[in-house]
Amino acid sequence: MPEVSVTSLDPRVQKQIENAQTALQRGNLDYVIEVTTQVLKTAPGCLPVRKLQRTAQMKAQQSKSKFGTKMFGSVTQAGFLFGSSNKDPNKALESAEKLLANDPTSVPGLKLLADAAKGLDMPNTLAWVWECVHELLPNDRDALLNMGQAYYAAKNSKEALRAADLLLKLRPQDGDALDLMRKASIAQTEEKGKWDDKGSFRDKLKDAAQTVSLEQASKVVTSEEMTQRLIKEAIERHTQQPDSLDHLRTIADGYRRLNNLPEALVWIRKARELPAGKADTTLEKLESDLKTAQIEHDIKALETELTTTPNAPALLAKLEAAKTELAQFKLAEAKNFVERYPNDYAARFTLANLYFDLHDYQNAIANYQQAQKNPKTRLPALAGMGKSLKARKMFDLAVAQLQNAKSEIPNMDDTKKEVIYELADCYEKMGKKDEAIAEYKIIYNDDIGYRDVSDKINAFYSS
Repeated sequence: MPEVSVTSLDPRVQKQIENAQTALQRGNLDYVIEVTTQVLKTAPGCLPVRKLQRTAQMKAQQSKSKFGTKMFGSVTQAGFLFGSSNKDPNKALESAEKLLANDPTSVPGLKLLADAAKGLDMPNTLAWVWECVHELLPNDRDALLNMGQAYYAAKNSKEALRAADLLLKLRPQDGDALDLMRKASIAQTEEKGKWDDKGSFRDKLKDAAQTVSLEQASKVVTSEEMTQRLIKEAIERHTQQPDSLDHLRTIADGYRRLNNLPEALVWIRKARELPAGKADTTLEKLESDLKTAQIEHDIKALETELTTTPNAPALLAKLEAAKTELAQFKLAEAKNFVERYPNDYAARFTLANLYFDLHDYQNAIANYQQAQKNPKTRLPALAGMGKSLKARKMFDLAVAQLQNAKSEIPNMDDTKKEVIYELADCYEKMGKKDEAIAEYKIIYNDDIGYRDVSDKINAFYSS
């Protein structure tokens, strides 16, 4: 089954896809999923449409539990569920799409989709699927190796090298990763040199700096060297294809990996200036993440500098200004996101936490209340709302929220201990000492060293 581009599809279908992209920006996820599902029925090899569908599915994943990724901690564990890739790839594709429609974070579903892509001879789709698995399981060795091998098979040596580089960071002496690094380096050299069997290798090289020799390719390339090389190549390709987002992404990602955040931001902003980049939410989020990381980096640098010159007025002023900038930037970004996607309750929870940190408890309460609609954020939102009400001295209302959180948290973990402690503190402030000490005793019986619970219990019995 051939892989096809969007431009090769019927013009009416192209228009539908364009409308779906617009709908994605407006938060109409059901429409995006419906359109992409219909298109993929007739053009399952159209990878851009499959990517668009997954973006919408991931955004829509609010109330469903991540059963697949929780149950299966690695790629190798998930494989047995569906058997080998020898089954009918068309049926495997159908089953995989159903699983991922229900839960896009399902590793078994992605594994089955990878089997289908391999059986249907869709190499670029196969590589992308393993990229998705890697995003869910970033430290899984098999996911990284499969991703790299898939990119190599798809003749994408640059991405194969990236995968090998990531794997070598996890396991510096991994034989498969070293082998992939060598093969991908040689493949990249061949692509650049464009030699054939009739000519000698060295005769085909135009410039020693243009490529890596086979002797060098047989050695392990350091992460920094590899990244610098990828950046240089991507900049060259960007010069030739200035409207390509992929090249700009590669450049920005390279600088990010080198921890050169200002330069990464420059290239991401260039990407967002392009017509296609203005509507790309992933680029928008990446710019926000990079800006946040840059400010956080500056804060850490100032804190480190203050360890050698403590109480320096100029440094303290800079540090305070940087922290204020970070808080304001995060709040502005979170508010902007919630305004566009008011039903994203996880984003509501993030916004509520930012308001809480800024002591804006009224706005924190409003957003914690909305965040309770998402099962994933319900419990911490209950706790946050209780703490916010307590901060506003609405103790009876705070007790109700904290009691709900206490009853719904199954295990006596740190979260439950904090909820019970806050509940007990509310009772104390209400003058209900017996109720307060009863809550403190629950923590004392499980963890005598938690905060000042031991002192409170001892004081109670001493009196």
